[in-house]
Amino acid sequence: MSDKPIPTELNLHRKSKVLEITFNDGKHFNLPCEYLRVYSPSAEVRGHGPGQEVLQTGKENVGIDQISPVGNYAVVIHFDDGHNTGIYSWETLYDLGINHDKNWQEYLRRLEASGYQREEKAS
Repeated sequence: MSDKPIPTELNLHRKSKVLEITFNDGKHFNLPCEYLRVYSPSAEVRGHGPGQEVLQTGKENVGIDQISPVGNYAVVIHFDDGHNTGIYSWETLYDLGINHDKNWQEYLRRLEASGYQREEKAS
């Protein structure tokens, strides 16, 4: 078995807006579309260096239209707000899964610090 994380299963749940991923080491993550969108690995979100991150707001109800493979190492996620420039490597998705709780709390803290009020998700 490779020591790099490789998804063995990837399921998009459109109604609940969750991407479910199982990796070859048995780790299993349910990653909300909003979380994936606000932590996109794109330059638009991450900037071009430390401290250049752009806080994403208004993404509470974002969904995923399509997921396209990039070779055998990543996917591009096409969000329904038009964003599709982030390449999510298997390592990035694994990291987002492992660090979900910490990242999510940091995102909520940054939103609060900016004065942005999150809307509750539409069901």
